Amino acid sequence: MRLIARYAKELQNDFEIITVYEETIEKELVSKEQPKIKTLAKKYPAAIWFERKMHDDFGIIVEDAFDKRPLVQQERFPKDIHPLRKDFTNTQLEETEYIPYKYEAISGDGVFQVAVGPIHAGIIEPGHFQFSQAGEDMLHLEVRHFYKNRGIEKMLEGKTLREAKPVIERTSGNESIAYQICWRDIYLQASQQELPLALKKRHALLLELERVIHHLTDLGFIPNDAGFGAALAYGSKLAEDARRKMKELTGHRFGFGAIDFENHFIDTATFSEWLHELEESIEFFEDWIMDIPSLWDRFDTTGILSLKKALKYNTVGVVARASGLSLDRRINSFYLEHGFIMASEVSGDVGARFKVRLQEVKNSITMMQHFLEEDTSTLELSSIHDGSYHTFTESSIGELFMAIDIKDGVIERFFVRDPSFMNWQALHLMMRSDIIADFPLINKSCDLSYAGNDL
Repeated sequence: MRLIARYAKELQNDFEIITVYEETIEKELVSKEQPKIKTLAKKYPAAIWFERKMHDDFGIIVEDAFDKRPLVQQERFPKDIHPLRKDFTNTQLEETEYIPYKYEAISGDGVFQVAVGPIHAGIIEPGHFQFSQAGEDMLHLEVRHFYKNRGIEKMLEGKTLREAKPVIERTSGNESIAYQICWRDIYLQASQQELPLALKKRHALLLELERVIHHLTDLGFIPNDAGFGAALAYGSKLAEDARRKMKELTGHRFGFGAIDFENHFIDTATFSEWLHELEESIEFFEDWIMDIPSLWDRFDTTGILSLKKALKYNTVGVVARASGLSLDRRINSFYLEHGFIMASEVSGDVGARFKVRLQEVKNSITMMQHFLEEDTSTLELSSIHDGSYHTFTESSIGELFMAIDIKDGVIERFFVRDPSFMNWQALHLMMRSDIIADFPLINKSCDLSYAGNDL
């Protein structure tokens, strides 16, 4: 049974612990006075971050936890403050005494520590990577993020779904359309309405365009981190063209505000012509890039994540499919009827993750051709009903899970589990047979979100 998410919400007298699995959702009540739970990390290692976050957010104690360090809270954050509790209303906090974070580390003769980040040499989001090294060999990596935490879960409490949308769609720029589609699904559930097929096709087209933009960027950057800069130049040009198409269709390069219930004109002939040109460019790129032995010498057998470990850590998306897992939220009748074929590799290395992206770009082009349609359908929205709602979308990184509780017409609890929250926890497993010079290449081959992870 696959673990998808674990989170808490506050009730009048208790906390409700919600654990989402592939086949079921389990709920447990714990007293506010003594909020104690048992860990799931013995069976599901990826539960550790969820449980540490619950302690930071609500003060819930995981009695038998392997790791009781803070996750979201930084060194000067007040230790008695749990910001997702309903009685916390402060907008400013006084910093407290600096308490150093205790990193996991391997010790021994000749073993030393290398700290990378959280500020990096480039225009990149903040994240810290702590290595235990023996010479060039990486013995251990600890990933520490949440420098970008913006308090989105708290920020959305008390807002209507419409008021929340501009924040939700800006949570993670690479996945804006995916986040909006989750918002759309929850709005439809709450209003008890069905989406017209034409709108569903338009939204799916935008989701695949977002996937293509993200993958094209990676198809350029991954070879660049192996020393082949020409691929970055070519991939960046294709990605920029695709992002301009996104702006043509939505008015914004990242597609902010794109998912709604109105009709929008698409010049299907022009867009179809561009898809054919992109398809030809990808064919050229694939023939070119697959025939560079020095590049594949860096890709093959580097950053391996085995199928067994990919399963154990509940990985999702490109990372999971490159290790042989058949896991994609697009495996449904709607996508299959429009040409979806799941990309998959088995070697679990940098090369496999590169190939999965290449396959997905080609398949997304095919699907976008099927989704192209001139239709004037719209949907007049009904009023929403209170309740608990959840949904899934396959973002460009992987499975995105969102849950929203609505009470008295406004958001009572907002929770989202970005695919990166799962995959970051498996990154250290990919490092153990490689040297530190390979870290940027391995990290880029996963290309996980910092913003979506940190909230």
